Amino acid sequence: MATSKTGVLLQYLAILVIVIGSSFLVSTSWVQKKEVIPERQTLTIQKSMTLSEFASVNQLDEKIIRKVFELKSKNELSRTVGSFGFDDDRITTGIDKAKAIEAEHGSKNWQKILTKFVLWIVFLVIVFFLVKKVATSPNQRKLLYLISTAIFGVVLGADPSAMGTVKDAVALFAEKGVIFPPRMIALTLFLIMVIVANKLFCGWGCQFGALQELIFRINRSKKDRRGIFKQYKLPFVFTNSFRILFFSAFCIIAFVWAIDIYEYIDPFKIFKPGMIALSGWVFMAAILLSALFVYRPWCSLFCPFGLVGWLFEKLSVFKIKVNYDTCIACESCARSCPSTAMESILKREKTIVDCYSCSTCLDACPTGSISFSTGKRDLPPTGKYDKDKSK
Repeated sequence: MATSKTGVLLQYLAILVIVIGSSFLVSTSWVQKKEVIPERQTLTIQKSMTLSEFASVNQLDEKIIRKVFELKSKNELSRTVGSFGFDDDRITTGIDKAKAIEAEHGSKNWQKILTKFVLWIVFLVIVFFLVKKVATSPNQRKLLYLISTAIFGVVLGADPSAMGTVKDAVALFAEKGVIFPPRMIALTLFLIMVIVANKLFCGWGCQFGALQELIFRINRSKKDRRGIFKQYKLPFVFTNSFRILFFSAFCIIAFVWAIDIYEYIDPFKIFKPGMIALSGWVFMAAILLSALFVYRPWCSLFCPFGLVGWLFEKLSVFKIKVNYDTCIACESCARSCPSTAMESILKREKTIVDCYSCSTCLDACPTGSISFSTGKRDLPPTGKYDKDKSK
């Protein structure tokens, strides 16, 4: 437990060295092709060719041919290209899209993906009950963030991630006009997690989110109430506006120039450091350093799933709630919250901020008036939190 600024810095450096070093060693053990969207191929198309000849001349897999020409049996490969009545542009576009889908499928390590989702569910169920029963101490939280970073980041790698399901889906559709079904299934699962238990996944299961949390928490007092180095709460109107603008810029650039700007700054690549370019290292260093002083800077300012998840968070079944009958208006929960989320939940004066279900507010409340439970959030009694009210 760090109790001094020197201790914070030493722990911070140790975490980064261990995470980057271990990730470099472990990432080489997973067999995975680099995700590259294939360039549009110039095809040799002659209407008199059979489909088998067409595939051979253009070095195309027969599976792609069967998909593009909607063949019902392998015997139809003996038909001529011209017999289908497709023009050259339709054939070229169809081949281009089919190759993009095949490349996406071939780049995935399906064993790792399945393993990761199973472990995510197990881990998050455990965390869910710990948070619900208010059974997490500051040191236990740090341990859980460390476990999450180690398992879902260092051991199981950068991919898949909730962030990737959004940004890769947009990038692929913008460039090729196709949707990769398994990615949509993964995105749906992540959003279901948000609907069930707020941003519990982002708060505890996301590999880079957990790393940011761990870094932020080592710069906290023993009771996890304030920073050893001063920590700052950025206004939500600023962070969310920036996040919306950045995501909008990403979409525009992706559709106009077919460039994925997230790819150049993707901080999840810390778990596959051999693939990080100079721009990535510079950006990542800035994010990880700022994580000591600002709560989850990547999530608040850049993450596309953070933005989408914030919208779906409004539908959450389990969420942080306040019992105003027992609340004594001391605002300990809001002061201890690492962001402005608890203040917005407590006073309901502003838009509800991203809540990552970190459970700090549950620990801080002296009367047990905060819960992680179901049901609609109540509105506070008029004047309950007026600063000039009589005590």
